[in-house]
Amino acid sequence: MAGPLDGVRVVEITMFQQGPVCGTKLGDLGADVIKVEPPSGDPGRGFMRIIGTMVGLKGRNYYFEQHNRNKRSVVLDLKQKRGKELFLKLIDDADVFLTNMSIEAPKKMGIGPDVLMKRNPRLI
Repeated sequence: MAGPLDGVRVVEITMFQQGPVCGTKLGDLGADVIKVEPPSGDPGRGFMRIIGTMVGLKGRNYYFEQHNRNKRSVVLDLKQKRGKELFLKLIDDADVFLTNMSIEAPKKMGIGPDVLMKRNPRLI
């Protein structure tokens, strides 16, 4: 079923809960959400290994799955030249960039707002 955000592409670098939930809601509304994860993965992937064991859940990470449904995921090492190049190619076709990093973290990685907006002026 088509949603109001069909045709909108979101590139997301988020982790744990608040950022991923935002991307999930955009995906629920029909956006194409691409989650970019570091080589170690979103830290939320390991969260249920700790909590799940305590409550007897095995084999499923409901915490991660709930907050990251309706997304495609790609692993890119943004500390490497090739990873950053591929990320910027994703940004070229994106409508929205979503992150829950601090203001300074993307700047230090060379993907701050000035870099992304210069590359894709229509980016939200």
